[in-house]
Amino acid sequence: MAEIIKIYRESLPSLRLIGKRYTDRDRGPEGSFSSKWGEWFQKGYFETLEELGSLPENEGAYLGCMRCADEFEYWIGMFFLQNTPVPEGYEYVDIPEGNIAACWVYGREDNGEIYGEKPHNMCLSKIKESGWQLAEETWFFERYNCPRFTTPDENGKVILDYCVYLKD
Repeated sequence: MAEIIKIYRESLPSLRLIGKRYTDRDRGPEGSFSSKWGEWFQKGYFETLEELGSLPENEGAYLGCMRCADEFEYWIGMFFLQNTPVPEGYEYVDIPEGNIAACWVYGREDNGEIYGEKPHNMCLSKIKESGWQLAEETWFFERYNCPRFTTPDENGKVILDYCVYLKD
């Protein structure tokens, strides 16, 4: 079972999320966006983004970003400094500077226990316990850091950073 092993507050500068935007209509038959992730790796979409450099605060991590604006949005991409040129075929959204809560979700990636509603709710509980409040129309994002996420430990578990923008 997944567990939250660390929670901390982090400040991010104004940034640009570059990637591709998806909605509920893009979910696969299993109800997730895993097929879109597979497409990203198969077609080398991250390679183009990696050529743009990396936002130091983000350590070059790949992202799955979510928010509810007019409709649910799910973005796959990476964070960059604002005004970073957007490669052809990609989309972007600028996100103002702000503080986030970063929760380290520890568990198995191969059985999906670190994803979905249960770890999301566990993180929200820890945020509330810390006395922090979510920003209005907030962004949630999964940050896939190397090696925390990419190298399983002796128990076959990894750490997924689950982050949420906070009210200042």
